[in-house]
Amino acid sequence: MKIKIIAFGKVNEKYLKTGIDEFSKRLSAYASLEIVELKPVEIKDTNLIQRSLDLEAEKVLGLIKESSFVITLEINGQILSSEEFAQKINSITLSGVNELVFVIGSSYGLSKIISERADFRLSLSNMTFLHNFARLILVEQIYRAFKIIKGEIYHK
Repeated sequence: MKIKIIAFGKVNEKYLKTGIDEFSKRLSAYASLEIVELKPVEIKDTNLIQRSLDLEAEKVLGLIKESSFVITLEINGQILSSEEFAQKINSITLSGVNELVFVIGSSYGLSKIISERADFRLSLSNMTFLHNFARLILVEQIYRAFKIIKGEIYHK
């Protein structure tokens, strides 16, 4: 399984980079992971937020294959337990999909265009996280999901 995370902005905090790198390395035993960092569209006028989100959507959609299964991280997405998330990933894998794409929007969120392309909308929590924290949490949860799927000790 190939997993791609498309996210806006760079992770500048060393402790977050270290965590993301660690879980990416661990995940490599189960799947290939690619993290694509896109530059967010600069918004100088709040009246242009939707237009900026649509421009970001064009960038994202250009990186997604038609055959990819797309999961967007959204405030109004479905909240899953770690076990339910593992079941979701397992069912996607068993369906024959060979690329799973996660999309983390910019600070203003995601365009409806990307949300409509999503095969599943996921919320990590009812809480709001910094985008860089969300990236770390997502990579750890993907790793945890594979450990659960394989019945290996990690998840307690």
